[in-house]
Amino acid sequence: MKNFSTRVLGAALTLLLSTGVLAQPLELARDAPDQYVVVRGDTLWDISAKFLQKPWRWPEIWQLNREQIRDPHWIYPGDVVYLDNSSGTPRLRLGKPMGRGGAYGERAERARPEVRSEALPATAVPTIDGQAIAPFLNRPLIVDEQGLQSHPRIIATQDGRVYLSRGELAYARGIPDGAGADWHVYRPARALLDPDTRKPIAWEAQFVGSARLERDGDPATLRMQAVSEEVGPGDRLMPAERQDIPNYVPSPPQSDVEGRIVSIHRGVAQAGRNSVVAVNVGASQGVAVGNVLGIKERGRLVRDPETRKEVRLPGEPIGHLLVFRVFDKIAYGLITAASRDISIGDDVTNP
Repeated sequence: MKNFSTRVLGAALTLLLSTGVLAQPLELARDAPDQYVVVRGDTLWDISAKFLQKPWRWPEIWQLNREQIRDPHWIYPGDVVYLDNSSGTPRLRLGKPMGRGGAYGERAERARPEVRSEALPATAVPTIDGQAIAPFLNRPLIVDEQGLQSHPRIIATQDGRVYLSRGELAYARGIPDGAGADWHVYRPARALLDPDTRKPIAWEAQFVGSARLERDGDPATLRMQAVSEEVGPGDRLMPAERQDIPNYVPSPPQSDVEGRIVSIHRGVAQAGRNSVVAVNVGASQGVAVGNVLGIKERGRLVRDPETRKEVRLPGEPIGHLLVFRVFDKIAYGLITAASRDISIGDDVTNP
């Protein structure tokens, strides 16, 4: 794992160099502290935001190509983060709480015989809050144009009920013999529309519950394990996927990106920090997992008083998102910063 993380960090730094980002000086936050004590619940992004105006550039201020830091899992609650400007280029370094009475420093006081107790190892600080994106990593999101038509389907419910609840039985066709035990239940896919053309650019499956296979056959018998929406005949099944939450190293896209936000999780009209959104740019536009995109409000149209022609005003920056899952024409991102409400149709660009 450590060798893998080293390669990821090295690739990220190479990308930063190739895009010219490292040539730009790091801008410290106006109220950047001299030191900060890490607490449980912090993320690398949050910690870096205390020191940097652009916290997504934390791989640079931590100088991750140094031997000291070999992978992102190296900061723990209780560690002390110091801002070091001694070389003329700001960098962050770590210290440990030393001595008694809450003092911090490089030297420990003389030890005395005493009874000691040590807590279990603390959980390392992640890049972002992984719980916000976990459901999107473990479930398929984008399906082909035919939706879920080729997947197993629920044909009946226990006692002929209209909808199923947790613990009740469902009967499904199309599950092959020897298939896995755990299944996700989906509603037929809905189209994600391009904000400009209003034409479908991808089809998104709606997760509605999870089930466990109890008996093979045609139909097979499943028991509902969890239900987030109404589940009934006509809903489709996909094998449940398990994926650990990776620790992302943020980087700018390798090419210029111009896109729009096309949906917000749970169908709400506006999003904020830690909301998940879909954007209409993906792998075919050069977007990759770990890319940071800037969010700008969609500039409104005004009429030039002299030419009488409509002109779109430039959008103002209102936030950032971190891309965590990429398909051909769609990417999903977690909003990591927002200065105001973010809406469907807002622009996404290079940070």
